[in-house]
Amino acid sequence: MSPALGEGTLDGRVVLVTGAHGGLGSAAARACARAGATTILLGRKVRQLERLHDSIEAQSEKPVSPVLYPLDLEGATPDDFADLAERIGEEYGRLDGLLHCTAEFRGLTPLEHTDPAMFARAVHINLTAPWWLTQACLPQLRKAKDGAVVFLVDDLQRVSRAFWGGYGLAEHGLSALVGMLHAESVNSPVRIAGLQPGPMRTGLRAKAFVDDQDRDARDPALAAQACVELLSEAGAEWRGTIRVLE
Repeated sequence: MSPALGEGTLDGRVVLVTGAHGGLGSAAARACARAGATTILLGRKVRQLERLHDSIEAQSEKPVSPVLYPLDLEGATPDDFADLAERIGEEYGRLDGLLHCTAEFRGLTPLEHTDPAMFARAVHINLTAPWWLTQACLPQLRKAKDGAVVFLVDDLQRVSRAFWGGYGLAEHGLSALVGMLHAESVNSPVRIAGLQPGPMRTGLRAKAFVDDQDRDARDPALAAQACVELLSEAGAEWRGTIRVLE
């Protein structure tokens, strides 16, 4: 690990991680906590969040405990996100980082045979809900000295191919959102960036690739370190761009 990304990199920062119980989300939440952040764990699976919370506390040598915030992005409304942002403001006075790790993918399916509700669900969870949450959190992010929003984006060339459906289309929208929101925030203290982490050994990827034939997949912990960098002061280098991990 680079000295710039060791313990203390995120000291004093408050970071909200969505999809915190997922493959990358849990790795990123642990990495943020090791780097010194007060980490807010957002997800819909309460027991998995509790296990993650306990494992982070067990690994930590500092009195900074993660915070659980169970919320299902599918059913959450803009008012729910506004309430979350308000609670963060009341508790911490600001939000320093927002890391979007939530992803919804049910498998490869021809568009013609995709259930309309599943299509809408994929677009909502992967694109609409992350934007609603970001919109609600912007006022708290602007209170930070160095606020950062990081969106996880899939390989657009890959998800443009056949059968990727609503998930693939949402990923294109998410990529466009990074550039659009950056252009609108260029004079703001809030940095916008994306991260294309490359193939990872996660449950989501297993729905599209056979595990024993997926030799390109890597440990999510490698991408988690890039998440920490983008959330830290060093992430200013990537402002307005989508960082691609090779």
